[in-house]
Amino acid sequence: MTRTTVMGACPHDCPDTCSLITTVEDGKAIAVRGNPDHPFTRGRLCVKVNNYQDRVYSDQRLLYPMRRTGPKGSGQFARIGWDEAIAEIAARFKDVIAQDGPQAILPYSYLGTQGILNGLNVGDPLFNKLGATVCERTFCDSGSCTAYMMTIGHTPGVDPESFVHARYIILWACNTLSTNSHHWPFIEQAKKNGAKLVVIDPVRTRTARLADWHIPIRPGTDGALALAMAHILIREGRLDRDYIAQHTVGFDELAERVAQYTPEFAAEETGIPVEDILKLTREYASTPPAVIRIGVAVERHAGGGQTVRAISCLPALIGAWKHVGGGLLQLPIWAFPVNWPGLMRPDLQPPSMRVINSWRLGPALNGELPAGPPIRALFVYNANPMAMVCEQDRIAQGLAREDLFTVVSEHFMTDTARYADIVLPATTQLEQEDIMFSWGHLYLSYNNQAIAPLGEAIPNTELFRRLAKAMDIDDPFFQRSDAQMIAESMDWSSPVMQGITLEELKTRGYMRLAMPGAADWAPHRDGNFPTPSGKCEFKSSLAEGGNFVAPLFRQGYGADQAGEPVDPLPHYIRPNEARATAPALARRYPLSLISPKSHAFLNSNFGNLPVQQAQAGEEQLVLLHPDDAGERGIAAGTPIRVFNDRGAFEAKATLSADVMPGLVVAPSGYWHRSSRGSGNVHAITPTVFADLGRAPTFSDTLVQVAAL
Repeated sequence: MTRTTVMGACPHDCPDTCSLITTVEDGKAIAVRGNPDHPFTRGRLCVKVNNYQDRVYSDQRLLYPMRRTGPKGSGQFARIGWDEAIAEIAARFKDVIAQDGPQAILPYSYLGTQGILNGLNVGDPLFNKLGATVCERTFCDSGSCTAYMMTIGHTPGVDPESFVHARYIILWACNTLSTNSHHWPFIEQAKKNGAKLVVIDPVRTRTARLADWHIPIRPGTDGALALAMAHILIREGRLDRDYIAQHTVGFDELAERVAQYTPEFAAEETGIPVEDILKLTREYASTPPAVIRIGVAVERHAGGGQTVRAISCLPALIGAWKHVGGGLLQLPIWAFPVNWPGLMRPDLQPPSMRVINSWRLGPALNGELPAGPPIRALFVYNANPMAMVCEQDRIAQGLAREDLFTVVSEHFMTDTARYADIVLPATTQLEQEDIMFSWGHLYLSYNNQAIAPLGEAIPNTELFRRLAKAMDIDDPFFQRSDAQMIAESMDWSSPVMQGITLEELKTRGYMRLAMPGAADWAPHRDGNFPTPSGKCEFKSSLAEGGNFVAPLFRQGYGADQAGEPVDPLPHYIRPNEARATAPALARRYPLSLISPKSHAFLNSNFGNLPVQQAQAGEEQLVLLHPDDAGERGIAAGTPIRVFNDRGAFEAKATLSADVMPGLVVAPSGYWHRSSRGSGNVHAITPTVFADLGRAPTFSDTLVQVAAL
């Protein structure tokens, strides 16, 4: 018997990027556990991955290439060989290009794995070389990042570990215990040190239950609260005037703008009493160090971008950045010197490109396109759009087209894979090599391959090497080994990479970026914001460029400009779907719906696995306030229908006073097979974008609920 341990890293789209240790016995992974030496993740894994070996060895795994044998959507396939699969894909692609041009091919991907090699951008160079239609990925944080950059630049912000030094912590639209759980010990330590924890969330989440103060807020009205806080700070003189004078621009204009956003106005919009808005603002200003952690959910409504702009102004107004543990935390990903152009290769694109946003897949597959040919070939990897994208009926209608050739690379027969013509088996993290950034801490991680791939599964890197060769692309770039790709994935000469060697990174599994320690680092004590002015821009100079998308999301595709310059000052945009803005719609659909992350799923990952299903509930559940349920004759456990003009889905009702009256909560990530009918929550979410970054607005939704 031979037993070894292998250092790795969790692959999933989560801020924590946990360090893993896999125990391998005679070539089989027998256990996956957290690495206790990692300073941030500290040896604990969440419910999503603490039995990761069961995912690897699941009897549901796809292990061989397959060709469809039954109707599209039936899930009927027969095994074929890799040579046959690749040859067929290449032949069909060449035929599509010959008949309709390369823009008739649409790649579709997201962060099914977050690895730098096998993740978001692994297919970009090939599809750019072919001249395929670009699929713009703005699902998550694109609006937030755009707004954040407009205000304080691409800064990593507060070191998450510095939260232990904070005395006032606001978690804004962030359910830390479910979606960023390894940050919780730092917050908990701050609480033990005397810090006050405030959670702003429409729902009394797991995190809110442990807060000193939970402030429930109506969905989509966070911007009104943030602007009212700025109003109070300025009106009452609770400001750090020296910091404002030295390290900000546009204060006078901001003061004039927020004069209209009184606490009374915000109370009317948000449902938060005036006295609570005043108390929150005064405590925030008078309890340094004060820090705000914003969650992804804060952008998911009509005014999400301007909400983040307003929140991003608050720390500079009170000089919170001067203190260790004070300021704002959004995405530390900005600290990592990833070679994004080298990963994406936008330079390979032809001069004219067609761009389709990933949120608009349904219309795209049904012929509602910008100029250019119809989509005749779809290549899906690292994504399950049938479960995670709106207009699900239209996506299904498009995927069912006999003239659409669809390829899906996957671990399991997902809702999307069931419609494929060719299904390809992908490796899991234990079966591949990768290097990992984090969007929740400052440690670079390395994932060593722990076991040989099961069956005939291959990494995405190898998949695109094979496909490039079959497409007769002879550029050596497309045949680089994984080792070469890792060597080129980062700017190893960057100051933050000092002392980090690939050899030591592979051995340890992680290394902290060469940045000041959490105990003494206040990143913007002296300003030095990575904005055009070098200051916090209350009045944004980047706004003159128009409604752009932050570079991380626009992918270098030249699709970042959209219309006239935007207002350079933060302002409030009401939700699209609310009583105040759509009274006629609200009479028919009087409940607001939000679709937060599930505690046990990672987007749609794990939605098919028994342990996670048992934790989340085996079928789609919906949380209702008892008063709303009683008005509709709905008891706990009642089968219900949630619907609006866009569609409907069926679920099981859970009654909870943790949900505000007038609110419906339907956690996302459930597969269609877990729903009583066809579809899930995204069958009814909106198609419109938010104000910045072309972010989706799926928390800006009015619905009605009825018992079945």
